[in-house]
Amino acid sequence: MTVTVDHADAVLTLTIDRPAAHNALDTEVLSRLGAAVDDAGKDPRIRAVVLTGAGEKAFSAGADLKEIAALDADGAHKLLGTGQRVLRAIERAPVPVIAAVNGLALGGGFELVLASTFPILSTNASFGLPESGLGLIPGYGGTQRLPRAVGPRVAAHLMLTGTRLDATRAYELGLTPLPPVEPQELLIIARGVANTVAAHGPHAVRAILRAIEIGRDAPLDAGLAAETGMAALAVAGAESTEGVAAFLERRPARFPDPEAIR
Repeated sequence: MTVTVDHADAVLTLTIDRPAAHNALDTEVLSRLGAAVDDAGKDPRIRAVVLTGAGEKAFSAGADLKEIAALDADGAHKLLGTGQRVLRAIERAPVPVIAAVNGLALGGGFELVLASTFPILSTNASFGLPESGLGLIPGYGGTQRLPRAVGPRVAAHLMLTGTRLDATRAYELGLTPLPPVEPQELLIIARGVANTVAAHGPHAVRAILRAIEIGRDAPLDAGLAAETGMAALAVAGAESTEGVAAFLERRPARFPDPEAIR
């Protein structure tokens, strides 16, 4: 299997398992990732996903260049379209997808991190979009997501020079919400964060992700209107009744599993 799946409690861990190829994203990996994230969004038992790469050398070194080198323009367009759809589905997933980044995240691997809800980094993580040095350009969303994440000037410099970011610099640029952690602690911490999210109101988590998605490129007033509607439904929902009661009674909330969204 090129992507392994581990389900523990309410957290699903997906591991890109091609260490000999530095976890490169070939067609099979992209297909399996897309299917696994789609299934997770439909499964009421799953409230968060952790995405990582096998081994400590690479989260993913990017697209499989051996596969790409054999393609003509039409074949490349089809492969790139697949990658775009999978990463967009990850970005729009109804449950958070937390990237646990160990080692190299280059090219498509970096683009996969950018499409995640947020990443948690090992101290040995490093990032780059080296495509221009190969006569290529990022094709899985890097030219669009990276400027939105770090600003157009920093993004242009990274893409035009192929400069790599280490984990500390990535944290300084705001690419991750947490300081880098030791490699042996990465999955423990990532799953801990995922379990924290999983303990919160599942409908609330899904609504927050949906509100972020709506507001990503919408005018502020449109985003605020969407937020108001979803917040009002949350106030009137059974989930908030339990959450508020638990707070007042000083006990952990016991949120039921949400219905599967199909």
